[in-house]
Amino acid sequence: MTDKNYQYCVAENWGKGFIEHSESTKITFSGHPGNVWQVPANNKFANLWINKVLGIAKTHTEAQAIVDAVITSLQTTWDGDNVDGETADEKNLRLGERPTDITLEV
Repeated sequence: MTDKNYQYCVAENWGKGFIEHSESTKITFSGHPGNVWQVPANNKFANLWINKVLGIAKTHTEAQAIVDAVITSLQTTWDGDNVDGETADEKNLRLGERPTDITLEV
């Protein structure tokens, strides 16, 4: 069995107070599409934060599937948003770069 460095949860960011300054000094947070949050594994402060935000724990595989589904949807939307006669560079200026795949760390 390999040690895991991160744990994942799904929690909706409600804005001010979602991540308090005191929490951000003790925990490294990474937010991902689909309201997926990555926090350190085996960390009591991370566990307290997950409970505070009513986070729903997800395995790495479940979290990756959520992120993949959102990214795929964004890519499909981006791919279909075309303007006749528009070059690839013009499309990138109008919409920004095509959303890229994200691989979550274990």
